Amino acid sequence: EPTLAKMSSIAAENEKLKEVNENLLKQIRALSERLSSGSSGVPYPLEMVAGLRTLECPLSVMTDSYKAGHFLMYPECKSMIAYGEFREPMKGMNDNRLVFYGMRHYIENFVSRRWTSADVAAAEKFYSTHNAGFTPYKFPKELFEKFIKENNGYFPVVVEALPEGSVVYAHTPVFIIRAENEYSRLCTFLETILTMVWYPSCVATLSRYTKDAIAGGFATSVDDEAAFLLGSRLHDFGFRGCTCVEQSVLGGTAHLLNFEGSDTMSASYHAQYHLNGGRPVGSSIPATEHSVMTAWPSEREAMLNEIEHYGDGLYACVMDSYDYDNALDVVLPQVAEAKKAKGGIIILRPDSGDPVEQVLKGLKAADKVFGHDVNKKGYKVIRQAAVIQGDGINYDTVKAIIAAVLKEQYSVQNVAFGMGGGLLQKVNRDTMSFATKLSHIVYEDGTPRDVMKTPKTDTGKISLPGKLAVLRKSEDVAPEVFPEEESPASGYSNAMRVVYNRQPVPGVFDSFDDIKARLERQWKAIPANGKPISAALDAKCKRIIAQNRA
Repeated sequence: EPTLAKMSSIAAENEKLKEVNENLLKQIRALSERLSSGSSGVPYPLEMVAGLRTLECPLSVMTDSYKAGHFLMYPECKSMIAYGEFREPMKGMNDNRLVFYGMRHYIENFVSRRWTSADVAAAEKFYSTHNAGFTPYKFPKELFEKFIKENNGYFPVVVEALPEGSVVYAHTPVFIIRAENEYSRLCTFLETILTMVWYPSCVATLSRYTKDAIAGGFATSVDDEAAFLLGSRLHDFGFRGCTCVEQSVLGGTAHLLNFEGSDTMSASYHAQYHLNGGRPVGSSIPATEHSVMTAWPSEREAMLNEIEHYGDGLYACVMDSYDYDNALDVVLPQVAEAKKAKGGIIILRPDSGDPVEQVLKGLKAADKVFGHDVNKKGYKVIRQAAVIQGDGINYDTVKAIIAAVLKEQYSVQNVAFGMGGGLLQKVNRDTMSFATKLSHIVYEDGTPRDVMKTPKTDTGKISLPGKLAVLRKSEDVAPEVFPEEESPASGYSNAMRVVYNRQPVPGVFDSFDDIKARLERQWKAIPANGKPISAALDAKCKRIIAQNRA
């Protein structure tokens, strides 16, 4: 039997454990409240928050290994400035515009988080065996401890960025990092995290170019009263192909800047409740999958069941579980009367074979069963039926399908597209060549120097020198880049805003609706293939290149 002393000891341990659990709960609640900040005020469930970062490393190691050693490699200095840019436009578009999006995610979830002594302790333990041969790797422990003590744990840099949804030309700086005094040599420590903005920006840009391709077909073949359908023509099918939930949210919300259709509910939920004050952003429709179709003794029974439950609205049915041609030519006529009685719109979905051929087969079969009307532009609009192609879809197949549909004199409003891997997976940092580079340094003795990378072996990797001013004449004119010392005296305003100033900046990010509106407005107003580099900056670049190669 336990002695009184043992019981007392157990009770004391229980009290300590209770205190630890209470503190942990407070931290989780605080994180939940911060994640919902700026939204409708609906916090994420605590269990979701507690599991959000199960694979997370301490902030002190959230960078590339070599970054940890750069504090000893940089020269002694009073200040440093670095910037991030897309060095190339998206290939194959004949257009150098791009969409900048995603900065909020990295600022709020990483840069704005307070460091603690635990971050440094974890780093010290990790770095003690991180060098080759599992030997100690030098890292800026003293600088970390200093800003934890003196700056309340917040990383000691200033970050400016373009507003999300901005339309800019390649080679326009999208963010600028500034660091001063003893923290100058930490200027590029955040490069790894901030460079990741390449991903949502690439998805947003690709989605936008695809919208342009579909809009071209709409302009040719869709009457004005049906033009609203454009927003639902490209559907995000990419959730299951993502590497993690975080990617689905980043890529999925980027797509939702251009379209409202999405099966990536993680993105639709996040955009609605965390980025848009509870106002809905993404939507979908009921649809069968192959497992549903093959679970029934016959496709006819599966289709009749779906019609019974969802036939009075929009609903999709996959048609190739066994024989696509048979499903179109035999099964579809068998369920036609039940479908007509319900009055809804059926969307036929092929999911194998040549995408162009299968879409045309679906349109012709639906036309034969349900008939069509000819719109004001002379194109056929099938009655209460359409086709969605979700297999093998990318920008090029979308264009090919549109061309084929128009050739057969069908309106493009009869077709929708589901893009999965082609939308969220088949992009990388090289898609638009994102890079973050140092541009200016002031040495310890006060001597300033404009920094510029000028590799002879790849001129596409040349960086911009000096203190950069990203300015615009108006909200809907593309920004231009000037040397700060040669900025125009009037007629321009700063295109960037401070999104982090050695601590979080409240209220700096716009609602999702505002970001969508900015993108829509600027994309229409800003012409393709503009030049963002001012004459003054261009001349400065040429001078430095000549000096470096002399």
